[in-house]
Amino acid sequence: MTQAAPSLPLDPEVERIVRDSFARQGLMHHLGAELHEVARGRVSIRLPFRETLTQQHGYFHAGGTSAIADSAGGYAGFTLFPPDSSVLTVEFKINLLAPAQGDYLEAVGTVVRSGRTLTICQLEVFGVTEQGRAQVALGQQTLICLQGKQDR
Repeated sequence: MTQAAPSLPLDPEVERIVRDSFARQGLMHHLGAELHEVARGRVSIRLPFRETLTQQHGYFHAGGTSAIADSAGGYAGFTLFPPDSSVLTVEFKINLLAPAQGDYLEAVGTVVRSGRTLTICQLEVFGVTEQGRAQVALGQQTLICLQGKQDR
């Protein structure tokens, strides 16, 4: 197993592959999620507030919060995978720390440990307003690298 190396620059071709893959995700498009940052071992996704994304109390629904966290972690791991591979989530756990509210949510996926087959990521979600950011969720994820199966 190797540690993630976020300080190394990301190959522009890898960024293009990640952005193209994200653009094909029906759920992210449906939610209105936006790929914000793509770096080696780190990806952030933003989800602007809309009434249709809320639960009965007016907070972002946990389903949207979890979905962007899962995708942010998955793409963070994918930035470290070989070019002829794709990524799938094996499992993830998320703790909802506070009601998810703000102008938008920002999910940040960061690779903790990248291995040949399995990769572990930390998932963080923040509610963002003009006044600042507040953490609303924290999680962990296991990804599998599907070598020889290109992302399409």
